[in-house]
Amino acid sequence: MRYRLILLSALAPAVISCTPQARTARDAAPSPAPLAGPPRQTAQQQRPNILFIMSDDHAYQAISAYGSPVSRLAPTPNIDRIARNGARFDQSFVTNSLCGPSRAAMLTGKFGNVNGFNQNGQTFDNNQWTWPRAFHRAGYQTAFFGKWHLSHTPVGLEFDEWKVLDDQGEYYNPDFITPQGKSRVEGYATDLITDFSLDWLKHRRDPDKPFVLMVHHKAPHRNFMPPLRYVQKYQGVEFPVPVNYFDGYAGRQAAGAQEMNIYRDMYEGHDLKMTTAVGSSALRYNRWPGAFDRMTPQQRAEWDRLHQADNDAMNAANLTGRDLAVWKYQRYMREYLGTVAAVDDSVGELLDYLRETGLDRNTIVVYTSDQGFYLGEHGWFDKRFMYEESFRTPLLIQYPGHISAGSTVSAMVQNIDYAPTFLDYAGVPADPAIQGRSLRQVAEGDTPADWRRSVYYHYYEYPGFHSVRAHYGVTDGRYKLIRFYGPDINAWEFYDLATDPHEMHNRIDDPAQQARIADMKQELIRLRRQYRDSDGPAVH
Repeated sequence: MRYRLILLSALAPAVISCTPQARTARDAAPSPAPLAGPPRQTAQQQRPNILFIMSDDHAYQAISAYGSPVSRLAPTPNIDRIARNGARFDQSFVTNSLCGPSRAAMLTGKFGNVNGFNQNGQTFDNNQWTWPRAFHRAGYQTAFFGKWHLSHTPVGLEFDEWKVLDDQGEYYNPDFITPQGKSRVEGYATDLITDFSLDWLKHRRDPDKPFVLMVHHKAPHRNFMPPLRYVQKYQGVEFPVPVNYFDGYAGRQAAGAQEMNIYRDMYEGHDLKMTTAVGSSALRYNRWPGAFDRMTPQQRAEWDRLHQADNDAMNAANLTGRDLAVWKYQRYMREYLGTVAAVDDSVGELLDYLRETGLDRNTIVVYTSDQGFYLGEHGWFDKRFMYEESFRTPLLIQYPGHISAGSTVSAMVQNIDYAPTFLDYAGVPADPAIQGRSLRQVAEGDTPADWRRSVYYHYYEYPGFHSVRAHYGVTDGRYKLIRFYGPDINAWEFYDLATDPHEMHNRIDDPAQQARIADMKQELIRLRRQYRDSDGPAVH
């Protein structure tokens, strides 16, 4: 393994060690030899395995299977393998673009107003119905490694094994919680989560049972710290600046009031790793110093060395105004995409193991993120808004013999659909109160005639980080209607994505659009009734 225990106590932090530069070395433990033919399967095993890989804040623009200009400069070849082997979903949306609520929706197949988790910081009811527990009770072996970020731990969900990051988790030397307590592990979070997952597959998976393995990465969540091997991966690469990077937010009151602007609101030390002066490694404003303080002296020295020349050039140039704003964008992108590169490594290692052992033949592999993310669009980082970049999330699924390789799905899907999809393929009964629909027919190219023609969204967390106002809305894929509400706002926005894909022109007062807006308000009323959502002001 690429980590080693050097201190352990029952419930106090322990420390485990690993060298990040050695990531390309394979595990010391031998992998099973490739199988010459289909593995022998019992009736129990013939049900599909599920490998559910989820990252945190991974923008679809940063996955090369989606073909964005950014991703062509920073490709994700291993994540793309899932798209080549299966389906890429082009209209995949979340119910609420925020980490905890999105995870709760995926686990339950229900909107937050039903599952009880609408805002980060709330407590998820682990005793309610979830699809992993349903699989466990149906005879599956289940395991979870990585970021949980709901309740303190997944106790009650009946995982056979779990190891979760403490709260948000840290990139370097993170604390992990298990049923035995909390320990600190020296190494890089993405690599460690991968190691734990592979170790489970190789050494503790019961070959006589189908399995559910959930691999949930912290990356590429803020503060976007790449592993040391990738700190300089994109130095010198100039990423295209979004056309609306210097958005003035005309006609969009909520957009103008946010606090998630790259060049105004990012912490120069914590997020952008900017130093105070030429020759200095001292960071500028660093609100949460623990992300760096937990690094070993060797890790920190190498981190500083790898950033020094770029920081010295920035300080020597004495940048201001738009020049500094663009520099900050480039630094953000290089850190973010270096962090994504390690996730792509992880996906590659997991796919390789499935292929080497023949498990890929009967395993549904899913790659997604808990929501989308802004890569400078509107000048922003983070998520929360119903605008496309955070509302849309990547979704790739492979299942040989069922989902055609290289297919694309244009049907509108949401993260509440994941649970019923897994249940459908495995023949496990669903909770009657589930609000999503199985994607099985959609993924296999036979979209039902009564498939949804619109999707509903509701974001609640205000006041909160980044000052994004509460809002709900509906889209049919071309038109989008949003209602922002709260003590200081009551504003509607309407967009035609065909003519305004960057959502810069709010046409709510356009006389030519009033009939369509009225129709969409009726659809909003219908969806709020369908999903039993009465939170926020009534539509009128």
